[in-house]
Amino acid sequence: MPDTLTTASSTSSAIDFLRTRSLTNVVQAEIERMIIDGEFQPNERVNENGLSQRLGVSRGPIREACSALAAIGLIEVIPNRGFFVRALSADEAQDLSQARASVFGCITMMLAEHVTDTQIATLRGLLQKMDDMVALGDVHYYYPVNLEFHRQLGLMCGNKRINTVYQSFVRELHIQRYRALSSPDVLHISNAEHKEIVDALEARDPARALIAGRAHILNGLARTRKAAERPAEAKVARRKVAKA
Repeated sequence: MPDTLTTASSTSSAIDFLRTRSLTNVVQAEIERMIIDGEFQPNERVNENGLSQRLGVSRGPIREACSALAAIGLIEVIPNRGFFVRALSADEAQDLSQARASVFGCITMMLAEHVTDTQIATLRGLLQKMDDMVALGDVHYYYPVNLEFHRQLGLMCGNKRINTVYQSFVRELHIQRYRALSSPDVLHISNAEHKEIVDALEARDPARALIAGRAHILNGLARTRKAAERPAEAKVARRKVAKA
């Protein structure tokens, strides 16, 4: 009888653990979405009580989710203060973007060596969706399709290790990438670069695909810098108006 009770207790504990982990994963995905969508700003404290009420969960899964997001670089843990949305320095963002450019160029080069017509059709479909979003001029609609396009390229390249490394860079640079596309006038430029990548893939030209893939990420870095300059320029303009 004691053995039966012990087994039942162990099984119950295992089920409770799995339920908690599953809930934590859901909460983690939602907090990550909020960070990407700008609901949390860099350096902003994550309000555990507020999230608990909003998501209808206890603070335990929220803490676990934040710890997981800290492990991938989206959140920073400050002792005795709590969880804060991580803000990358300009140097950190540049280093990550340059590393990401090299890995992404490798992904597109490798894919060009074995890409199928079906994969090209999938990528062309995503290009068309992004063209439709460009017409709307709203990054909120464009960005998720942009993410899917890049995700598909990583999966299609066929090398899980390289894709894992690439996705780790992607997560850390989410906020910077979103802001790089925050101006409607750059969306068509971004998608034109996507088209050049797909054209190179369809031509089965690894060298051209490498150049197109790497250039796309480096151009995105330049767009991020320009996006960061806009608020400062606006602030200077407001000061000039105030003095006039």
